[in-house]
Amino acid sequence: MTPDVPTVVKQPSLFDEPIPSEHLNEKETQRALDDLFHGARKFRSSSEYRDLIGFIVRFRFYSPFNAMLIHIQMPGARYVATPKRWYMKYGHTIKENARPILILQPKGPVMFVFDVADTEAGSHAIKLPLEVEDPFGVRSGRVDSKTFDKIVENAKRDGIQILCHHEGSQQGGSIQPVYHDPPRFMELEGRDPQKKRISVPVRYVVLLNETMRRESQFATIVHELAHLYCGHLGTPNANWWPDRPGVPINVREFEAESVSFLVCGRMDIETRSREYLSGYFSQNLKIPDISLECVMKSAGLIEQMTRHILNPRKDRE
Repeated sequence: MTPDVPTVVKQPSLFDEPIPSEHLNEKETQRALDDLFHGARKFRSSSEYRDLIGFIVRFRFYSPFNAMLIHIQMPGARYVATPKRWYMKYGHTIKENARPILILQPKGPVMFVFDVADTEAGSHAIKLPLEVEDPFGVRSGRVDSKTFDKIVENAKRDGIQILCHHEGSQQGGSIQPVYHDPPRFMELEGRDPQKKRISVPVRYVVLLNETMRRESQFATIVHELAHLYCGHLGTPNANWWPDRPGVPINVREFEAESVSFLVCGRMDIETRSREYLSGYFSQNLKIPDISLECVMKSAGLIEQMTRHILNPRKDRE
């Protein structure tokens, strides 16, 4: 046994016995989430929204949506984990009367986590790593070819074809719905080779300025995908993303710029979104009547698209 790993002793009271708030039934869970969303409505002032998205950009260890939920409940949180993870990985236990933070659980309803401030080191605790001591640390702000290729490939599953074209230096890119008669199809690659190849009709085209560097092209893709996934171009299936084609143009741009700021900011990629939002905050006390849920879910989806190849869409997801 290595000296820097804590001796694990079975302590059922730490994580086998659920804390009281884990006894939520489905209705109580939905009510708790509804209360959090109600609390999120306060982020309508420019200063509050700026603080919110700034926190989410720095809090990278959870999805944008969960980072939002954490900020609503504990704005000063630094690093959160479940009681089991705190004990098994770091040798820390949860303090008495610590406040649980509710977040969404992958492939499940909700889970409860605790901030590092609500833990205390046990006799076999290890020194907390940099990711815990300084979770807001800066990383390299580059987009490698694998990440770029993943987002391009994952866009295909929604019928989005990403093409480069030559434009002036002031032209970034655009997304437009397209109609072909007969339909044109793209094949999804990189999925399970044992399964039948899947063809998807081309529904949208994203045009990129071929003269831009990769990071600028990536930021443009994120911005244009944000328009789509926030519902600004409608939807072929309401189970995939919302249908909101009538959203005013100022709301559309604010939502897309917010998504771009979140996704790129969490990768330390500088974009014009930061300048756009800073300028807006300095001139307006209130933000537009945006859908915070659409912004967070779109940012989370696009972030997933940069990390691994996603499965084909299903009618109900």
